[in-house]
Amino acid sequence: MDKDKLIFMYERMVLIRKFEEKAALLFSQGQLAGFLHLYVGEEAVAAGVCAALNEDDYIVSTHRGHGHLIAKGGDVNRIMAELFGRTTGYCKGKGGSMHVADFSKGMLGACGIVGGGIPIAVGAALTAKLNKTKQIAVTFFGDGASNEGSFHESVNFAATQNLPVIFLVENNGYGEFTPQMKAMRIENIADRAKAYGIPGVIVDGMDAAAVYETTKIWAEKLRAGEGPVLIEAKTHRKSGHSEGEQAFLGGQAYRIPAEEELARSIDPIDILRSALIRESGATEEALAKIETGAAEAVEAAVAFAKDSPFPSEADLFADAWV
Repeated sequence: MDKDKLIFMYERMVLIRKFEEKAALLFSQGQLAGFLHLYVGEEAVAAGVCAALNEDDYIVSTHRGHGHLIAKGGDVNRIMAELFGRTTGYCKGKGGSMHVADFSKGMLGACGIVGGGIPIAVGAALTAKLNKTKQIAVTFFGDGASNEGSFHESVNFAATQNLPVIFLVENNGYGEFTPQMKAMRIENIADRAKAYGIPGVIVDGMDAAAVYETTKIWAEKLRAGEGPVLIEAKTHRKSGHSEGEQAFLGGQAYRIPAEEELARSIDPIDILRSALIRESGATEEALAKIETGAAEAVEAAVAFAKDSPFPSEADLFADAWV
């Protein structure tokens, strides 16, 4: 792969990691309200997918959406401000962690409803097909969402209409607190594509380069009119389902020990870092500079958020339909 593309993905992945780690710290200190679902450990999926897309392509996210928006070029200042509930946030402080969107980047929104974003991406793909724009849409969702009716209805419709949409399941092995093996009898969610007459593909979701190459191939096929695809990225989350599990679950006791050990032993950022040094001639100094820059950007985002105002009482009914 092109070194510049690898560096681009590394920059996005490191920025996601630094942002999420800071958000976790702020949450533990009681500075952030609501729920917080972190993307730590899954960064290679968002970075690899979005690096293969065009600027005007669409993505739709989930309750774990900070990483997707950052990977698509979102502003960490506005994401952090939304987490703090400030008016400078993406949803003017009224959406919080699970509701970030940036239409200018093609990011049509995160969704707190499991599987709720999938039909939105299908609608975007239908629009692109009708307008003949050659845009494609990607919907990110988890293994748990693949059991929802919205998933099956959306895949069926997209298949019958030959829509340019990638159904990207981030399979981290758990639907909230339930291991995949207790919720379905199949090992590979990609196998479900056969029922709808579309391709099903499996990719190593811990390898950003592999995710990029796979997405790039299918993005080109979709632009050529070949119809939808289901891509399953096998990944691991290092964090729990949501921050604060310790308080009401006693930690991550629901996790399968062997899987948890594997999740903690491999890191997508380390994998890409090693590849950059080994195969692309990147230096430790250059990569360290990227990490320092990401950390500084996140600290600046926190300062930006804290300096921003809370919504006023008059803002309560703004941007709402009556």
